[in-house]
Amino acid sequence: MADLVFDCLGAEPDRYAVVPSMNLRLRISETTGQRIDAIALRCQLRIEPARRRYTPAEEEKLNDLFGDTARWADTLKPMQFTTVSTMVAAFTGSTEIVLPVPFTYDLEIASARYFTGLESGVIPLLLLFSGTVFAVTDGRLSVQLVSWSKEAPCRIPVELWREAIDVHFPGSVWIKMSNRTLEELQRFKNRRALPTWEATLRALLEQAADPTEFQP
Repeated sequence: MADLVFDCLGAEPDRYAVVPSMNLRLRISETTGQRIDAIALRCQLRIEPARRRYTPAEEEKLNDLFGDTARWADTLKPMQFTTVSTMVAAFTGSTEIVLPVPFTYDLEIASARYFTGLESGVIPLLLLFSGTVFAVTDGRLSVQLVSWSKEAPCRIPVELWREAIDVHFPGSVWIKMSNRTLEELQRFKNRRALPTWEATLRALLEQAADPTEFQP
């Protein structure tokens, strides 16, 4: 039976993807000498937040995700990021592949809130592999599953995530809200003749800081 070993060699932002994405470079090695004809590979990416340190500013930003730092020993649990699939072509010995991984920028999603809360350092990921291996042995096709024990650590620079996001959303964020809230914001924006949504939100912040400054 084939025995596979997976290694993450690095990553880079994909500047030409239609959504924010990075390309992971993986090396797949077969240790028994058997030729591999194809692999239908799945990779689950899991965030391991306990595997890095955090600055006071990062701790403050991540409070809504993990709670007070006094509880982080219990709340800093692994989080599912995403699952991606690809086909691996035939090889003997080892091969290197590129695995495209899209990012969401929806701040209602835990992974996006976690990434946004980091200022520097790395994003600690664990890659968990599964899938189907196809090989021809003595003229007969053999099929086996990738062992669920196959995994590889992967540390992605926070700057890489920010670069991938900035290709599509430079210097900006997305906020989800209800239709009713949007309608109320629209009325406020129209009353004040404010040119943009950012100007609208800044006006509301200023009003909250000093209610006497604005008249109805």
